[in-house]
Amino acid sequence: MRLIVRDNLAEYTQEHLDKDMTLLPPWRRELARRYRHFQGQRDCTLSYLLLCQALKEEYGIEEKPTFVIGEHGKPSLQEYPHIHFNLSHCSNAIACAVGDTPIGIDVESTERKISDALVRHTMSPQEQEEIAGDPIRFFRIWTQKEALVKLRGTGLQDNLHDLLCPNNIEDISLHTEDHTDKGFILSIAKTKK
Repeated sequence: MRLIVRDNLAEYTQEHLDKDMTLLPPWRRELARRYRHFQGQRDCTLSYLLLCQALKEEYGIEEKPTFVIGEHGKPSLQEYPHIHFNLSHCSNAIACAVGDTPIGIDVESTERKISDALVRHTMSPQEQEEIAGDPIRFFRIWTQKEALVKLRGTGLQDNLHDLLCPNNIEDISLHTEDHTDKGFILSIAKTKK
């Protein structure tokens, strides 16, 4: 598996974006331009370029990939259906993971506001106790759940309260990285071989 994270986003300017957009295939450039704001265009552009970098480093693939979109919006590689990937971005980082088994990744800004309603809706009573007064713990659990949902490619159909119960993840490997010094936390979920 290859993980690539870009986290120096504050240094990324419109000039960088204009240059990087020229590296995109026409379909991805058009998609990036549909975003009205700089951050959306940046995230769309950089996430694709990170994927290209990861494919080159991990598999020696140099051509620009084309996506096929699944039923619930999960993309796969048209030319390489045996290679799995996932992308995620937040205001502080963009992440890409590629591998030989299904994979999901989520990166979340630790500066994001957390409402009580969001906690009640997404966390089990036990998780709510664990995160009481600890927003970083919330982001660890939240990114694990998001990565798991993205791994499965089913969208938010699952019961979020029970998502991390041991019987729901026995064939899943979860890995979480704290980058609170850079303002984000990321989690990766992948199928065990």
